[in-house]
Amino acid sequence: MAVRIFYEETAPLKEIKIKRTKGIIRHILADFSFNCGDINIVFTSDEYLINMNRQYLSHDYYTDIITFPVYDDDTVSGDVFISSDRVRENAEKFRVDFCNELMRVIIHGTLHLCGMKDTTPSLRKRMTAHENKYLDVFGSL
Repeated sequence: MAVRIFYEETAPLKEIKIKRTKGIIRHILADFSFNCGDINIVFTSDEYLINMNRQYLSHDYYTDIITFPVYDDDTVSGDVFISSDRVRENAEKFRVDFCNELMRVIIHGTLHLCGMKDTTPSLRKRMTAHENKYLDVFGSL
C-alpha cells in the first residue's frame, strides 16, 4: 500500500519533503494501530477546496483540510485534501513558519484518518494536544 502526494496546478509546493512526509504519516497510523492502505494527499487551492466543502459536506466556508477516510479492519485508506492557500494564510495569521503550519495540517489530516474528530471544543482540545505532541517529535518539514 502507498502514500501518494499530488499537486493541483495552482498549488505547487517546493517545501514538502515527500519521503519524510510519508514516513510521518505511517508512524502516526502505526501509533493508532492502523496499517497504511492507499492514502492520497492532494494539495489544492482555496477555491478547489471550498467547492469540495460545499459539495460533500454542505459547508460554505474555506478550510485548510478535508479528509475522507476508508476503513478495512485495521487498515486505513483515504484522501486528504489540503489547501496550500489556506496553510499559507494561517501561517501568517498565527505567525508561524509555513513549513511548521504545513506539518501541523498534515498531522491533523492523519489524525482524522485515525478516527479523531474535532467537532466539539473538547475534541478540538484533544486533537490539538496530539498535533502538538507530533510536532514536538517530528518538528517542521
